[in-house]
Amino acid sequence: MGGEKQDFRGVVIVAQPVNPPTRLLMGPGPINADPRVLRAMSAQLVGQYDPAMTAYMNETMGLYREVFRTANEQTLLIDGTSRAGIEAAIVSLVEPGDRVLVPIFGRFGHLLREIAERAGAEVHVIEREWGTVFTLAEIEQAIASTKPKLLAVVHGDTSTTVAQPLEGIGELCEKHGVLFYTDVTASLGGNDFDTDALRLDAVTAGLQKCLGGPSGSAPATFSARAVEVIDSRKSIEAGIASEGDVVRAARIRSNYFDLAMIFDYWGEKRLNHHTEATSMLYGARECARLLVEEGLANAVERHRLHGAAMLAGVGGLGLETFGDLAVKMNNVVAVKIPAGVDGDAVRGELLNDFGIEIGTSFGPLHGKVWRIGTMGYNARKDAVLTTLAALEQVLRRQGADVVGGGGVGAAYEVYEDAARGGGEDAAGTLTDDAPITAEEIAR
Repeated sequence: MGGEKQDFRGVVIVAQPVNPPTRLLMGPGPINADPRVLRAMSAQLVGQYDPAMTAYMNETMGLYREVFRTANEQTLLIDGTSRAGIEAAIVSLVEPGDRVLVPIFGRFGHLLREIAERAGAEVHVIEREWGTVFTLAEIEQAIASTKPKLLAVVHGDTSTTVAQPLEGIGELCEKHGVLFYTDVTASLGGNDFDTDALRLDAVTAGLQKCLGGPSGSAPATFSARAVEVIDSRKSIEAGIASEGDVVRAARIRSNYFDLAMIFDYWGEKRLNHHTEATSMLYGARECARLLVEEGLANAVERHRLHGAAMLAGVGGLGLETFGDLAVKMNNVVAVKIPAGVDGDAVRGELLNDFGIEIGTSFGPLHGKVWRIGTMGYNARKDAVLTTLAALEQVLRRQGADVVGGGGVGAAYEVYEDAARGGGEDAAGTLTDDAPITAEEIAR
C-alpha cells in the first residue's frame, strides 16, 4: 500500500500525510487554533536576521505589550510551550539558595514549586483546598514569615478552574522587597489582567488557551526590576562572546532559557543565541494581532459571555459545578460527574460519536469532575450549544437523570439576556458594559 516502507530493522512502517480527525476541542486547552493563526504559520521562512524577520520580532514585542498591558521593554517570546516560559522566568530570576514562596491551590502551583526546587531554591509553600483561593492576608502573612526573594503564583489554574485574585499583592511585594511573578497561561486574553497596574515583575503565558493559537510559544514580560536581577547574572557563552563580555562563575543554570542572553537576542544587539522558531513567531504574532484588533475588553467580555452560557447550560442539565464561582475563570468550568456515571466513558462517546473533546482533571479531582472550556477561537455560541446538546445525549445514554433540553435552553436564555442588554456583534462579543457574572448565573 502507498506509504509503506521498511525501516533499518526490517519493520514495516506506514507514513501517510498528516490528516487529523475533525475535533471540537472544548476542554481546558489546547483549543482549536484560529484559522487565521494557522494561515500565518504557513508563511515561508526567512533568515533570523533578515530585516523582515527582525521587524516581525519588534512588531511582536509591541503587540504583546498591548496584550499584557505593560510598558515593559523586555516583552518577548520564549521558544517552547508555556512551561518553557515558566522555567525561563524562574531559572533566570532564582539562584541556588534563594527563597521562593509558592501559594498552591491546584496542580500548577505544584509545578511552580518543582521548577523552583530544580533551580536550587529554598521553596516555601502555603496550600489551600482545591477550588478555593488565598486571601490577601494569608499571602501577606506568608511573605512576612518566609521573607522570599520571589513570590511565584499561578493566576488561573485550569485544574480547579478558579483564578487567584492578584489585586494588592504587588503592593505587598514592593513593601517587603519581593519579586512578583505569575503564570497567566490559562487566563490571559479571556480574563481581566493588567501587568503594570498589578505591579508584576514577571509574567509568562502560552498561546493554546484564550489567545487562540497552538502550543509552542510562550509570551512573557519582565519589569525593569526583574531585568536588573537577570542582567546581574549575565554570562555570554564562549562561542558568541565579544571582547569584554563577562563570564560569571554562577551562571544562569540553563543556556536555552537564559533570559539575559535572550534579552540581547531580541534587542538591538541581536545576539546569536539560538535560531528563532520562525513559524511559531508568525503564529504568536497573529494571536496578538487578532486580540489587539478585537480589543482586550471585547475579548474578555466574549469569554465572559460564552463561559456564562456554558455555566448556565450545565446547570440547566441538572449538573453540579465544582469550585468557588466567585473566583471562577471566564473560560473554563468544572462539572461534577454524576453518581453512577462513568466519566471516561462519557468523554469517549463525546469524542468518538460527536468529535467533541472535554477534559478530565488531576490529583484530588481525578475522576470526579469534567473540565469544559470556552476559550480562544472556541468561545463561540455555536460551540457552546453544540457541546451542551451532545453532552445531554451522551448522559442520557449513560442513564443519567438530566433535564431534557435544559442545557441548550439555559444557554439560550443567557444569550437572549445579553442581546436585550446591549446586543452582540458578529463575533458574539458583548457590546454593553454590564457583563454577566458567574454568581448571577448560579443564582
